[in-house]
Amino acid sequence: MQKVNFRTLDLNLLRVFDEVMAERSLTRAAHNLALSQPAVSNALRRLRVLLDDELVRRSGYGVEPTPYALQLWPAVREALQRLRESLAPGPFEPARAQDAFVLAMADATASKVIPGLVAILDAEAPGVTLRVLPLTTRDPRPLLDGGGVDLAIGYFPGVLAELGATHLQEQVPRFLWRRLYHGRYVVAMRRGHPLAQAPLTLDAYCAARHLLVSFSGRPFGFVDEALAALSRRRRIVLTVNQFFTAGQVVASSDLLTVLPQHFLSATGHAEALATQPLPLPVPPVHVDMLWHRGTEGSAAQRWLRAAVQRAVAAAGLEARDA
Repeated sequence: MQKVNFRTLDLNLLRVFDEVMAERSLTRAAHNLALSQPAVSNALRRLRVLLDDELVRRSGYGVEPTPYALQLWPAVREALQRLRESLAPGPFEPARAQDAFVLAMADATASKVIPGLVAILDAEAPGVTLRVLPLTTRDPRPLLDGGGVDLAIGYFPGVLAELGATHLQEQVPRFLWRRLYHGRYVVAMRRGHPLAQAPLTLDAYCAARHLLVSFSGRPFGFVDEALAALSRRRRIVLTVNQFFTAGQVVASSDLLTVLPQHFLSATGHAEALATQPLPLPVPPVHVDMLWHRGTEGSAAQRWLRAAVQRAVAAAGLEARDA
C-alpha cells in the first residue's frame, strides 16, 4: 500500500467508506448519507486511488469488501465514533433520538427480549429503530469488530474465557460483556413420545434419534461435547439453525431435541411438547450481552444496553434460572 498524506486526506471519504462497509450497498449508503449514488461512487474511487486498493467489489445486489478493507474498517469506525462523541457531547435523549441499532441473537433469545424492548421503544424512543440479525456463531467478535452489530446477546463461553484471560494478563480487552440471565436446557419431544412416560436414562437418550440446533450448521454441539467426555455419542439425523424450527419438528415426529426451557412457551407448540431433564451433566448456560469497547463511551449505546437489561427483567429472566 502506498503511504497516505494525512494532511491532505478528505475525512469525508472515510465517512463514505464506513457507511458502505456497514451497508454493503452503495445505494443504501448514499441514502443514509443524503448523497447521490454517483457521489458515493466518486468518493470510493478517490479513496481507492489514495489507498491503492479496490476496497469493495460488486457482488449480487451489493458489494463485498476486500481483505484490506476489512482490516481497515474497525479503526476507521472507532475513530469516527470518537470524533462524533467529541463534537456532539451531551446526554442521549430517547424521545428525540433517530438512532438505528443492530443486535444479533438467536430466535429463542429474541422471543423473550425483543417484545419488552419494543415496548420500551414505543413508550420512550419512538424514533429509534432496531434491526435483529440471526446469531450464526458462538463468537460474534468479528461482527462487533467490524461495526455491523452494536450488541450481541447469547451464550459465548469461549469468548468470555478469553476475555478473562486477557484481564489476568493485565491487558485491555477490545470487548466488554454483562450477564443477563441464567438458562437451563431440557430435552423436548412430542407429548406422546415413548420416552416421555418414564425418567429418561442416558442409554435411552443415546439410542434415540436427535434433532440438533446449530447456529453454524456444524453437526456437533455442547451436548455432544459432554457425551464425548463420557465416551458416548448420539445419532443426529437432522440439523437446523433455529430453535423455533426445532420445536415445530419434534412436536410432530419421534425426534428428540434440546431447547432452552424458557423458550418452550414461545414455540407455539408448548401443549404438544413434553420435556425431560438432560440425563448427563452439562455446563451451566449463561446468556450475556457483548459489545465493542469503542462504543463504551456512547450515551446512545449505554441507553441501549440498559434498555436490554430492562427488557430481560420484564420477561422475568433476570438473575434466576429460566
